[in-house]
Amino acid sequence: KHLRSLGHALEPVVMIGQGGLTEAVTREFEGALTTHELIKLRARVGDRDERDAIFERLALETKSVLVQRIGNVGLFYRARTDKPKIILPDA
Repeated sequence: KHLRSLGHALEPVVMIGQGGLTEAVTREFEGALTTHELIKLRARVGDRDERDAIFERLALETKSVLVQRIGNVGLFYRARTDKPKIILPDA
């Protein structure tokens, strides 16, 4: 819930077009995630199942968590090992 509220104001920093998920997109996603910890990604590809597969694959490959998916936008989180910017509240 905390991450979703933080992500609400964010704009997508990585876009996936009709070319789908490429190695370059994955590298860009990885870099953005390392820098920001919490990022939005827009995937304008195919149908819902294809977008879900892309989001799942990115989360697995980058060891991140898909916090939320609304339409073609996914919100991803991965804590930094050194000096995290986002401190999660105790549940």
